[in-house]
Amino acid sequence: MPHKITLTGSATGPLREYDRYVAFDMREKGSPSAPKGLKKSTFISYTVFVAKKAFNKTGLTKKSIMHEKILIQGEPTLDIPIDECPGEIGVICFQITVLPNKNDQEKNQSEEKKESKQEGSASSETPQKTESKKLEEAQAPVSQPVENEQKKEPQSVQPEVKETPVQAKKAEPQKKQMTNQPKGTQDLLRFDDIIVPDEFLKTRPNPEKTQKVIDFVKRTGRLDEPLTIEKGSNVLKDGYRRYVVAKTVKMDKVPVIYEYQK
Repeated sequence: MPHKITLTGSATGPLREYDRYVAFDMREKGSPSAPKGLKKSTFISYTVFVAKKAFNKTGLTKKSIMHEKILIQGEPTLDIPIDECPGEIGVICFQITVLPNKNDQEKNQSEEKKESKQEGSASSETPQKTESKKLEEAQAPVSQPVENEQKKEPQSVQPEVKETPVQAKKAEPQKKQMTNQPKGTQDLLRFDDIIVPDEFLKTRPNPEKTQKVIDFVKRTGRLDEPLTIEKGSNVLKDGYRRYVVAKTVKMDKVPVIYEYQK
């Protein structure tokens, strides 16, 4: 039976185009807990290869692929040349699906509620208008000023109902994004404050992949992905290759994602 693999998330790097296919990088975090006696898994980086015909059907672009949440179903491969596969594992994509954005769903739901409120207010105004017309016919010569006041009252109520969702939207806090930093960056940490465990120091990252990250830093002025750091202790949890690159190019501060102690 062939191996199957499913990935969800956004691209962590730019889209790369080849003759008959496109490629982009993704990564996923392992399970937060592992069986007793085993170490829990860390982040794994993937390079996804998609046929151009299938990719074009999704409507994704070079810019939107880094912001849209996508679902990848395919098979892992280790036979892709290293210059085309910077990720630790290559994935041959059989199906790619763009998942709905949570913010868009909430926006659609709020618009649907707004429309239903407007329809309800319109239906409630209909019998009021018919009653006011009857009063006009019966009391026209006597009390025209009173009728004008009755007509103005429902008009003064409607703007308050319409303005409520607009004010709520203005009150929502907007998330700040750090400029010129890789996606997902939560903070910039001094390089000298990072503590590297012995299990990392005993390993040697792949030289070719390390050189690719160095070239990326020289070209863009930043790392391709943030390092994963334990909050409070500043112990390195994932991204030892990028740590080595930051040390090589003598970076004062590095982008990080925090992992909280349990």
